[in-house]
Amino acid sequence: MNIADYKDIYVFCEVKDGKIHDSSLELLGEASRLVNNRPSLGYKVVGLIIGNYDEHLIDDIGYFGADKVIYLKNEGINHYSTEIFTSLFMDVINNDKPDIILVPATVLGRDLAPRVAARCDTGLTADATKLDFDPENLESPLLYVTRPAFGGNLFGTIINETKRPQMTTIRPGVMEKLKKHTGRQFIKDIRNVDISTIKDSVKVLEVLQKDHMAVDITKADIIVSGGRGIGDNFHILEECAKMMGAEVGASRGAVDKGYIKKDHQVGQTGKTVRPKVYIACGISGAVQHLAGMEKSDYIIAINKDPEAAIFGVANIGFVGDALEILPLITEEIKRYRERPF
Repeated sequence: MNIADYKDIYVFCEVKDGKIHDSSLELLGEASRLVNNRPSLGYKVVGLIIGNYDEHLIDDIGYFGADKVIYLKNEGINHYSTEIFTSLFMDVINNDKPDIILVPATVLGRDLAPRVAARCDTGLTADATKLDFDPENLESPLLYVTRPAFGGNLFGTIINETKRPQMTTIRPGVMEKLKKHTGRQFIKDIRNVDISTIKDSVKVLEVLQKDHMAVDITKADIIVSGGRGIGDNFHILEECAKMMGAEVGASRGAVDKGYIKKDHQVGQTGKTVRPKVYIACGISGAVQHLAGMEKSDYIIAINKDPEAAIFGVANIGFVGDALEILPLITEEIKRYRERPF
């Protein structure tokens, strides 16, 4: 293997509900940041999409940061197949030799990335939270990948000096996507691929869609989140959240106690969120929880312990009992909405 033959940053673009998954758009933004910070490499951002889709999806990949879009097209690909996607992905790697591959750590990405890495005989760093090029050698394409370890109590930086491509998965919500720019110029590389020789031992009988009423706190602008200190009183948070058009989040401790379902969990072992306002109620501020919400635009903390770590990241903090304070907030919002104008 000649490492010098490998170049560019490739982003696997997942499609969900007829749109490019937000996590893939976030990785396009991060890849653009890396390329712009190391112009001496001359790298490009390449988006990779596999399936049978309308061409407007290819345009979206370009509009959100790709310099080139490789579209592996086959009318017979109507859903994700581990074997088909892995085989087609490998064809691209063998032919185009990407130096870096970024894959969203979605359910699909967590299945696809390790299989591709195994076939490449390369390493894979999972659930990365930070990406940077070698800070000491400004001509180096070596990627420094930081991820939490030991339940989020430590952070480790991993490099892959001897194998290519350099591969990592990144948790949704950690990186920032670029603003859509419809004037961007990019290359479309549409490849009609043959899948007749790929043996897929799995047959999809039915695809069951998740309940449309299920919670998706990653898209919320406002989150009212509770910890173990809330106990089984999450109905108070729900009432307040409803009044302000927010979603309810929770710490792992509250979820483990059974106070609320795991769909609401924020943190290293839950979901990473980036709302405009995050209200932490009865949450101490363990590093595992902070990893999932510290990039919120504005953080409000309510805790009875004035020494709670959550106050260290909060924009504003209230020392007090959230179960007493939240009903007052709810009532005040209600009065404001009912006042005559």
